Amino acid sequence: MKDSWLGAIAYERFMGRWSRLVAQKFLGWLEETSDRTWLDVGCGTGSITRLILETQKPKEIISIDSSRDFVSFAQRSIKHPSVHFKMGLAQSLGLASSSLDTVVSGLVLNYVPQPKAALLEMLRVTRPGGKIGIFLWDYADGMQFLRYFWDAAIELDANAWEADEGIRFPLCLAGQLEALVREAGLQQVQAAPIEVETVFQNFDDYWQPFLGKVGPASIYTMSLHQKDRQNLEDKLRKSLPIDANGTISLIARAWAVKGTA
Repeated sequence: MKDSWLGAIAYERFMGRWSRLVAQKFLGWLEETSDRTWLDVGCGTGSITRLILETQKPKEIISIDSSRDFVSFAQRSIKHPSVHFKMGLAQSLGLASSSLDTVVSGLVLNYVPQPKAALLEMLRVTRPGGKIGIFLWDYADGMQFLRYFWDAAIELDANAWEADEGIRFPLCLAGQLEALVREAGLQQVQAAPIEVETVFQNFDDYWQPFLGKVGPASIYTMSLHQKDRQNLEDKLRKSLPIDANGTISLIARAWAVKGTA
């Protein structure tokens, strides 16, 4: 099963709303100064780029992603002379060495075929002493709305484990991202968990994004026959902690690191 990140609108409904919440906390934790030149690696639909623009008083932002659909969506929604979007890969950024003050990457590195190569590339383009910050979802334990999903899916279909991000992405386990950035050469490394609350207004608000064909869980859901998909929906209705008013409140945790080049 191949991951797909081609639907910007579907992504916004599925993950984007939660990505913005964790990105906001991450930028506060990063503690960068104003008037910096930033790079957003794997900018997606532009959540981090927009927050940098709104809260960090940047000199310039270069935002790169490999998805043409995501870049087009971000360009349409963020029109500012200081922001420049481009297509590109994390492991070959195509930018001058030591040309950037601050490099950030959110929720991307686990999808990069060679994450260490991407880190070395981030270090290459960051000026000496410049800051680098990265965060990834804790898929194995801390991303509760996906954990409920995969636990239910695997109970119904033993083969579902092959698509479970918690199994596929060991880089998202506690301590692994920190170990990798240290190995790549990041200095003065600090690591921290960042948690946000994911509140779904009702079961449909939780379930409908899984029908959008974007991301592993959604792709798995839509690969099922209608009866099997209905069985999964029914099981989730029974297993999720649904409040008396119909809302579903869960926690989403990310692992974050920061350091200097």
